[in-house]
Amino acid sequence: MHFSAKIPIFVTMENVKNVVFDLGGVVFARDPRKFEPEFIKFFSYILLPKMPEFWEEYDRGVVSYDEVITSLAQYNSCDRELAASNLRRSILTQEAIPATKALIEALKVAGYRLFVLSNMSKEFIEFLREQEVYANFEGEVVSCEEHIIKPDPAIYTTLTTRYELNPAETLFIDDRKENIEAAIAEGWQGYHFNARNPEESCKELHEVLL
Repeated sequence: MHFSAKIPIFVTMENVKNVVFDLGGVVFARDPRKFEPEFIKFFSYILLPKMPEFWEEYDRGVVSYDEVITSLAQYNSCDRELAASNLRRSILTQEAIPATKALIEALKVAGYRLFVLSNMSKEFIEFLREQEVYANFEGEVVSCEEHIIKPDPAIYTTLTTRYELNPAETLFIDDRKENIEAAIAEGWQGYHFNARNPEESCKELHEVLL
């Protein structure tokens, strides 16, 4: 199997029985075509190599929704009303990525066990769990409920222990290189998903797994 060299990929795809998905940028995203440039710029930090500390702590579940609004206002030099409005809008406009949704459904039919491992805050995960595609997952480990964030090794161990998974048979799909490297260090297999071209990544995964 030939893989694109546009983005680093770490993968063996041998004896995979369990497929674990990150959420943001892999399963769900906002369609940038539906938003004005100012709104996209407001959350531009999601493209940084490392998230701001206040957002990591929000994902870890140790900073409240109200507190993160204050931090967002400070970060973007705006008032809390705008920060609150943008944050709420950001949650409610998350959509399943069509290519990933189709891949997940095909993997489910093929008999793979499917799981979620995500850095995600309480308000976001509560919304995403109500989306149709989420019903395909057998289990999940979410950072705000464990108070651990990727790439901490403990969050990977939590998933494999809780669902009695063999790491060597477990493939992790994430759009951040450091999270894949951490999974591989724990004995998992890994695939670095291209959030800028999900169709290409899903095509490659489909060809190898199905």
